[in-house]
Formats: sequence, structure tokens, C-alpha cells
Amino acid sequence: MTAEQTALIAGATGLVGGECLRRLLAHPAWATVIALVRRDIDSKPASPKLRQVLTDFTTLDRERERLVADHVFCALGTTMRKAGSRAAFREVDLEYPLRLAQLTRAGGARHFSLVSAVGADRHSPFHYSRVKGELEDELIRMGWPSLAIFRPSVIEGERGESRPLERLSGRLLRLAPPAWRPVTAADIASAMVTVALESPPGIVIVESRSIPERARGASSGAP
Repeated sequence: MTAEQTALIAGATGLVGGECLRRLLAHPAWATVIALVRRDIDSKPASPKLRQVLTDFTTLDRERERLVADHVFCALGTTMRKAGSRAAFREVDLEYPLRLAQLTRAGGARHFSLVSAVGADRHSPFHYSRVKGELEDELIRMGWPSLAIFRPSVIEGERGESRPLERLSGRLLRLAPPAWRPVTAADIASAMVTVALESPPGIVIVESRSIPERARGASSGAP
């Protein structure tokens, strides 16, 4: 990979997205990092590589000329409680990422990295898992040269908002089988960067239990 590569990240104000942004800015493989966000990044990193694009994801098409990148990292997501309805959840967790993928692929992007969820399956009886599975299937149908899908269980890290139920489930799941144990946002971000650096052809699905191992395989140039 040359130092002239451009990365684009959506969801940089979130837990995983913020970790990913810091790693992309610190890594020499990318000369430019575009952060696609709905609001200004708190404590925005002071880096000449950062290009912040403020946008309303409902009108993402207007930004198509600014969405040109080699590698795309999608950490968009919400919760049913925060979304307020099934339709709103579907918009944020399926429609926005899918449109982002379509626009960046049309702009020449070669690698797409998605934060999905453990149990993602379009045939799941659970709405959350079903929406995640639908998005995965749509991305696979697009025929990306390199597509990486990460399926974490409960995500641990310092959040800017209170999620007591997630904290409780995280503590309980530490004794669960490896497939369901919590995984840190830092490990997810490191794993995403590692796989993007490799950009393996075709589809790579990284289940929750394998994310820490992928993170430990990070290039020595990564933080």
C-alpha cells in the first residue's frame, strides 16, 4: 500500500468509529482521512490528514464528489431505544450504510469494512439481527473487490452516553462461550485497520471470538 491512500470513515463520533479514526490518522499508510459525520467531532484530533465532512445522511447523494476514497470504514449504528422505532432503526443501520457503500463504490473505493453484529441474519426472528443480516447480504451482492464484515458481541469501551443494560450484559457475558463474550471497541478498530491494510480479495467475515486475534495481528506501523 502506498502513502497516497485515502480512508473514509462514517460514524467517527461513535465508540468504535472514534477508535478507528485515531488509528487511521496515526498510520502512515493513509495520507488523507475523511470523517463523514452528522456533528462536529468532540476533541477533534489535530492532524493535517483529517478532512471532516458534515452531512445529513438523508441527503448523502449531495456529497458524492467528496466521498472518493480507497478504503471505507462504516461504524454507523444506533439502538432500538435511541432510534425510537423500527423504521428509524432500519434507516440508520441499513439504509445509510448501504447508500454510503453504493456511492463510495461508484467513486472507485476498493475496500469496505463494516461493523455488523453477532447473530446477523436476514432470516432472524429478531428485528435487530435481521436488519444487520439484510445489510450484509446487500453489501455482498455489490461485488466489492474486498469486503470485511465484523460481527462483535457486546462492545466495551468508554461511551459518552449511559447504557446500563449493555454494561450489565457485558459483565454477565464475560463467562459465556467465546462467541458471545464482550469485545472492546479498541480491538474492533485495530482489527478493521489490520484487515484493510491487507485488503484480501473477496469477502472476509470476522466473528466476535476472532476479533482480538485480528487486532493483535496489527501492523507494527499501527498504534
